[in-house]
Amino acid sequence: MVIRTAIVEDDPAAVVVLKEYLTRYEKENAVHFQVDVFTDGMEIVSDYQPVYHIIFLDIQLKHMNGMETAEKIRSMDEEAAFIFVTSTIQFAVQGYLVDAVGYVLKPVPWLAFSQILKKAVSRIEKKENRQTLSFEVEGGKMRVNLSQIYYIESQLHHILVHSEKGDYLTLGPLKKFEKALEDKSFVKCHNAYLVNLSHITGIMNNTAVLSNGEKLSISRTRKKLFMDRLTDFVGGVV
Repeated sequence: MVIRTAIVEDDPAAVVVLKEYLTRYEKENAVHFQVDVFTDGMEIVSDYQPVYHIIFLDIQLKHMNGMETAEKIRSMDEEAAFIFVTSTIQFAVQGYLVDAVGYVLKPVPWLAFSQILKKAVSRIEKKENRQTLSFEVEGGKMRVNLSQIYYIESQLHHILVHSEKGDYLTLGPLKKFEKALEDKSFVKCHNAYLVNLSHITGIMNNTAVLSNGEKLSISRTRKKLFMDRLTDFVGGVV
């Protein structure tokens, strides 16, 4: 398993230690780390791409501290596992706000490092069994878990991804998303809507009722195929 890893640390000596520990962990476990190093939070968030499985973050960085960096990244990437590397626990305990795996104190001991890394790798392996959707947004890219998407809406040349975390605007066409999700629990109920069957709580008067309370029209031309897919999905779930 290849684990894409970022180290955000302005102390060269600390970077050396972390990279040596990652190499040691590789030798003792069936994983491989692909590592990128950033010297400041601004450097990683300025053109952030949601490709990292694990991000090591020093708390005390010059231009954008580790916590601010994590908050910014989390707004674009719900999947990355954060591990804070710090000389004080004063801020590290705030890690729950960004769903961090945890923190290790400097100077970093091997045992503490290996234990928290094992926890992060285990979390990643579980997430690999889940599925995500990545798409371009203004200023970067988003990665959202499919289970959190209510539906995807076509609006002329744009697409709105409606999710539990909010709505995201990206470029169309809807057909591109339909193709990407054709073997998933998504189906068109209308030319403008690609809906997640797992969020449908009922059908009323040719409308699909979603778990967030929204109601989407079911077009006459789409109704039979949509209802067949919904019946198959419910049957499969039960």
